[in-house]
Amino acid sequence: MNLVGELGEHKINNQLDLLPNGCKYLSDLLVANPKSRTGYSQIDHVVITPQGLFVIETKNYTGEIKGARGAKSWTVSNRFKMYNPFMQNYGHIQVIKSYLPGFQGSRYISLFSFTMRCRFSVDLELRKIQSDELIVYDVELSEYIQRKNESNQAERVEATLTDSDIQEIYQALSGANITDPKIRAEHVVKAGSVGKRDR
Repeated sequence: MNLVGELGEHKINNQLDLLPNGCKYLSDLLVANPKSRTGYSQIDHVVITPQGLFVIETKNYTGEIKGARGAKSWTVSNRFKMYNPFMQNYGHIQVIKSYLPGFQGSRYISLFSFTMRCRFSVDLELRKIQSDELIVYDVELSEYIQRKNESNQAERVEATLTDSDIQEIYQALSGANITDPKIRAEHVVKAGSVGKRDR
């Protein structure tokens, strides 16, 4: 990871540290995924809360992000294309579910975080708290997660995940996380050669 990436991750982790007690998160998760061309999926952040799991992808782009929810690719300042982030995150959610057989019915929220160097020209629904697919700026990440949890809580009488559920999910994903530096380095090389969509 380059210096800009490291600073971005640090900024996001600072945001996630602001979440209320009872929430847990994992960052830079690398898990085996036989459906990926690299054999792995790399997920920037997973936040486990009583109201659901937030699967977060972060980008350090600069410029105007344009895209429709159903489009296969989006553009950055009309200069280059990026794979639709929600399609990418859909794959991440499916692989996370494969490690959590007891939590298939839990709520999974796909969340994409961009730096303030971007501006959004995207479907307005993706900025509305009612959506389970959200696009946010990195500085509003913890606020959006808390607002989304409050919205989810208003829909239900009680929390969907207990403290022990949250701990069980955290342990399962921690256990699946590949920390071997050699495997991680190989994945980065493979991901670079087959394209970002397989991360």
